Amino acid sequence: MAVSTRAVSRAAAGEPASGKYDTGEAMCPYRLVLEHVTSRWGVLVLIELLDRPHRFSELRRAIGRVSEKMLTQTLQTLERDGLVHRDAKPVIPPRVDYSLTGLGREAAEQVRALAGWTTHRRDAVETARPRSAEARAAAARAS
Repeated sequence: MAVSTRAVSRAAAGEPASGKYDTGEAMCPYRLVLEHVTSRWGVLVLIELLDRPHRFSELRRAIGRVSEKMLTQTLQTLERDGLVHRDAKPVIPPRVDYSLTGLGREAAEQVRALAGWTTHRRDAVETARPRSAEARAAAARAS
């Protein structure tokens, strides 16, 4: 019986045989990183840090409407994933700067490209929404 190299590599990565995107309780590492990078605040943090390093308060002001708790959690998660570097300077008052690692810069550029696409294609999405709603309503009336 032949086994595909894709199935072998998925099995080696700990992925279940049931499917490429298993929705089970235990998420595999690549899905967790994808979730962190594309989270509501993760996207904005990564894009903002592309320009330059920021202090916590600068980052919070630049992003807007993010609570201190959520920004702290987001930065800790991105730091744990190796995407953000936290540089705490031993001065008084304490100074902490956040910047992107090389890996973080790669991810941020990808996320920025996706954000740019959504801005560029927003009108097409807005046009598609009513058509989709009309099609669902027509299907509901027909059944």
